[in-house]
Amino acid sequence: MIALTHLTKRFGDKVAVNDLNMSLQAGEVMGLIGQNGAGKTTTFRMILDFIEPTAGQITWDGRPLVTADKQKIGFLPEERGLYQKLTIEEQVLYFAELHGMKRADAKVALRDWMKRLDVVGKPSDKVQKLSKGNAQKVQLIATVIFQPEFLILDEPFTGLDPVNTEIMMSEIKRLRDAGAMIIFSSHNMSGVEKLSDHVTMLRHGETILQGGTNDIRESFGRTEIYLESPVTSDELLAVPGVIDIQPQGTGRHLNLADAQVGHDVFKLVSQTGYVPVFAQQPPTLDEIFRRAVQGEEVQR
Repeated sequence: MIALTHLTKRFGDKVAVNDLNMSLQAGEVMGLIGQNGAGKTTTFRMILDFIEPTAGQITWDGRPLVTADKQKIGFLPEERGLYQKLTIEEQVLYFAELHGMKRADAKVALRDWMKRLDVVGKPSDKVQKLSKGNAQKVQLIATVIFQPEFLILDEPFTGLDPVNTEIMMSEIKRLRDAGAMIIFSSHNMSGVEKLSDHVTMLRHGETILQGGTNDIRESFGRTEIYLESPVTSDELLAVPGVIDIQPQGTGRHLNLADAQVGHDVFKLVSQTGYVPVFAQQPPTLDEIFRRAVQGEEVQR
């Protein structure tokens, strides 16, 4: 288990991270979200011992991290750092051997990873010839080829198209299922929702939301409805507690003052008979994140 306890980092008068607490068990994924400058990368750098905390501690199975533990950590930085003049194989094998993996085993694993991630090219190709997406996949391979027990991913999906994002997500899930502890940051809230068991949201270094992904969403109540119905928007807005209505696809999205308003909306639309779609649900992480960015109260 990795645990961060009362972790704080100050740079002069600026508090980058304040009294952060979180823990991860084997096979769990933590999504760390927040605007740029919220403290996500600073948190990663403290875990990796790149910078020292001002206060608090980081422990692995109840004790401070030692060099042997750091060998078990895979880190994908937001600033990609491949050596352009090296081949894919030279690049990946270098990192694999740094983490104690045998060269022969790394060669076999590299080919398997390139196939699973659908990397266009051969191990003998130079990194400088890779597209941005393929280079990002190779950097992920270099991060995980030695099967880390703890994986830190800083914005792993930046610049990837939807197909390659799904490929990357599938491999992250596979690593999770194999028992890795994973913490990652992303502005892709849909990806955070799909991958994360737990979410921590930071704003200006402060923890403003933390908990199970579904628990956080449900804590806001089922105050949103997606509806496909012939009932007019004017009729829907006449229902007390319907705040606003926005077009969405072939239907409409309703925001409610509270979840109970959904009963009145359903009663209205069902009077016409068949209702093609009526889905009442809590706000998405994307909506919750938007509220936080706008400075609205999000704690529950």
